[in-house]
Amino acid sequence: MTAPLEGIVVLDLTHVLAGPFCSHTLADLGARIIKVERPGTGDDTRAFPPFVQGESAYFAALNAGKQSIALDLKSPCDRDVFDQLLATSDVVLENYRPGVMEKLGFGWEALHARYPKLIYGAVSGFGHTGPEAAKPAYDMVVQARGGVMSITGEEGGPPVRVGASIGDIVAGMYLAQGVLAALFDRARTGLGRKIDVAMLDSQLAIQEHAIAITAATGTAPGRTGARHPTITPFSTYRASDGFFVIAAGNDAMFRTLCAALPLPLADDPRFATNAARCDHHALLKRLIEAVTLGQTVAHWISVLESAGLPTASVQDMAQVLRDPQILARNMVLPVQANPGGPVFTAPGNPIKMSGLPEADQRGPAPRLDADREAILAWLDGS
Repeated sequence: MTAPLEGIVVLDLTHVLAGPFCSHTLADLGARIIKVERPGTGDDTRAFPPFVQGESAYFAALNAGKQSIALDLKSPCDRDVFDQLLATSDVVLENYRPGVMEKLGFGWEALHARYPKLIYGAVSGFGHTGPEAAKPAYDMVVQARGGVMSITGEEGGPPVRVGASIGDIVAGMYLAQGVLAALFDRARTGLGRKIDVAMLDSQLAIQEHAIAITAATGTAPGRTGARHPTITPFSTYRASDGFFVIAAGNDAMFRTLCAALPLPLADDPRFATNAARCDHHALLKRLIEAVTLGQTVAHWISVLESAGLPTASVQDMAQVLRDPQILARNMVLPVQANPGGPVFTAPGNPIKMSGLPEADQRGPAPRLDADREAILAWLDGS
């Protein structure tokens, strides 16, 4: 069995999260990732805590199984090595501000003329076009500007950043999709394409209900905490020892929920339809919690699952890493240690594909410039 991207070489100039998340996904699908880093310091995330034996757990989880070579793209000797790498690669990824690669002589137009089959993937805060393309951005900037923070947090409270870095991660996911589409297109045309993904664009693309509500009503939705703005009951609820979620997505599920709790509300006109339940969501939550506070989370999970209702306890990450369903899906993997180095933990590959072998560990995260000799030897033999 072979991975679908086996034989594909990705030259990865990206750092921190969005770009490395993209190349991490491509590596899961079988691509060889050659990470081009700054001499001396490398990827910024090498300095991100927590550390084990002086090595970053953050860096290891995101860069496991990649190779590293340190190149100064202003140095003639290193530029020559980089040109050789470009000539033998299928994809180049970068996340510099627009214009930086052009100043170095490695922008899309120059590379496409010299290496017409090369696919060029770029991820940046605001994209390569538009009046603000040159502005810097981080995850929190695009979460704020893209509207995500305006709908995240408790009702009446201040805006809150989503706990995961979705500004970077979603952009990395879209960049990976673009690279895969470009590889498919190249198989037909023989030509590479440029993929330009903006973190800000990506935040807009994931806000299905906020866009629909605003466009239809003229009023932007506000913060609703854990509650879904257009489905009720669809939120967190208190039990005697913690929180769990109820996700009753339609009228039939609500009637099943009323029978399971039990709660005599199925025929109450205030709650008979989803629209009515949304209008009376605060009252309905109080009525549900008047029942659920009397038993434990485990009790209600058992009751609701027995009734066929979607539910879950609110788990912290320590609980997640022990979750039997997650473990059964091979989603918690050790990162193989470098000689004398520590073992880290990383997520498994969420893309389960027939013929794509499941790994029982990830390859080691590269030490800075550790693969130079191997990469140069490969170039000499290619």
